[in-house]
Amino acid sequence: MRIGAQFYTIRDFCKDLGGFSESLKKVADIGYQYVQISGTCEYEPQWLAEQLKSNGLQCVLTHNPPAKLLEDARKVALDHDIFDCQYVGLGYHKFVAENCRELVDAFAEEYRPVARTLRENGKYFMYHNHNFEFCSLEGRPVISHLAEIFAPDEMGFTLDTYWVQRAGGDPAEWLERFAGRVPCIHLKDQDFTGKMMVVGDGNINFRRVFQAAEKSGTEYMLVEQDECNGENPFDCLKRSYDNLVSWGFQ
Repeated sequence: MRIGAQFYTIRDFCKDLGGFSESLKKVADIGYQYVQISGTCEYEPQWLAEQLKSNGLQCVLTHNPPAKLLEDARKVALDHDIFDCQYVGLGYHKFVAENCRELVDAFAEEYRPVARTLRENGKYFMYHNHNFEFCSLEGRPVISHLAEIFAPDEMGFTLDTYWVQRAGGDPAEWLERFAGRVPCIHLKDQDFTGKMMVVGDGNINFRRVFQAAEKSGTEYMLVEQDECNGENPFDCLKRSYDNLVSWGFQ
């Protein structure tokens, strides 16, 4: 398994192409070789391809605005060909308890064509969870319904260790449940108050997470820290990287 950096962590530094370019270099200088692009300014696919190449980086996953996916999933896939990225993600979809059944059904109707178009064009649709996908729908978590509605070859899960634990779940157990459809996951840690932490500074049992991820076919473990608690996000990415390297990952 390989480790990478999720650019949502440093989104405030990527509001224009100049800052985005500088951030790519800084992430490469930390030692990361793999990235997920999310939360940045708009960019042309060729520009990103050139920037990645010049910094020795590979983009393995993106998060995309719903409108882009729903309007022209084939163009999204072709754009990803330009910077050689297989996994195409959706970072957020709000499921609320009041009308959860309707929202799940509507999600399936809207995104199944997206998933199939991406698959037909050599990509794999990835859904990123938060904690609300673990609210109960007909006696089971919403995320379980999503896993049944979409076939494994239609949609994978970018399982997020923090949000699973925040919802009261066991990240390792959910990785095992989704074996074969978790090629990319998010690593972020949590302290006893629920605060997001640098990987290794909180209380998530990452030893079990790594074991479960390897057995489940995970290829990329992407460090993400939405909130850095007043610290410089690049410093947080470096400390997470250093901790992961000390555990034997690159």
